[in-house]
Amino acid sequence: MIIDAIDNEQVDTLLNDVLEAHGYDFLEYSHASIKRRITRLYTLDSFVSFAEFRYAVKTDKKYFKRFLEEITVNVTEMFRDPTFYKSLRNDVLPALGTYPFIRIWVAGCSTGEEAYSLAILLKELNLLNKSLIYATDINPSVLETAKQGIFPLNYLKGYSENYVHSGGLKDFSSYYAANYSLAKFDEALSSKMIFSTHNLVSDHSFNEFQLILCRNVLIYFDKDLQHKVFQLFDNSLENLGYLALGSKESLDFWPNAKNYKRVKSEKIWRKL
Repeated sequence: MIIDAIDNEQVDTLLNDVLEAHGYDFLEYSHASIKRRITRLYTLDSFVSFAEFRYAVKTDKKYFKRFLEEITVNVTEMFRDPTFYKSLRNDVLPALGTYPFIRIWVAGCSTGEEAYSLAILLKELNLLNKSLIYATDINPSVLETAKQGIFPLNYLKGYSENYVHSGGLKDFSSYYAANYSLAKFDEALSSKMIFSTHNLVSDHSFNEFQLILCRNVLIYFDKDLQHKVFQLFDNSLENLGYLALGSKESLDFWPNAKNYKRVKSEKIWRKL
């Protein structure tokens, strides 16, 4: 295995190519993290030289799709961090229940597990009928998976345990139909979702939301980019709306954090 086969200058060259040829901007992502993933892919696909790798990324649409899948991180599960979902259930969604309509943005939704978890919560609080979940990701191929609402059956045991710990009210299996090795989630859930590509780095705000979830995405961004994304969320969030981040992420060092108040012990803030 080639260790550190690609140097920092080559990483920058490649990221500039990607921006120029395909319009995806990874330049402000955490350098160590993206370099690690690029090196891994380069080694995995046994390129003869960096020039050959660069040419494939730049000109071969099919290979670029693979590049995008490998470079963007798609680690997710349903009801991940159950206490977070418990807080959404008890502290956040009931407050939003007083609104005539609830718009939610799941940014960096990956294969959709978070959007489906949220839809289940809304259904159990009798709020799904007046809610709309916008689920976005930079990577079009994970959105295809998300739209289908089909997940490997062997994941469901863990998801079910998370659901129970998050305060779930029903038998989790009532939300999906199992077929051989796959589970397909109820279309009543996905009928309240809109999936679309959105790049947090370069795209603008596209609506006004009462709740924005962006969990375990910002850890891959450098500080300046995080602040840029927080500004995007601020522009997209209604007054008294909620912003939810991942367990290792924080709003605290952002200059406008004073306009937000933390909700109890979870990484959820309310816009004042």
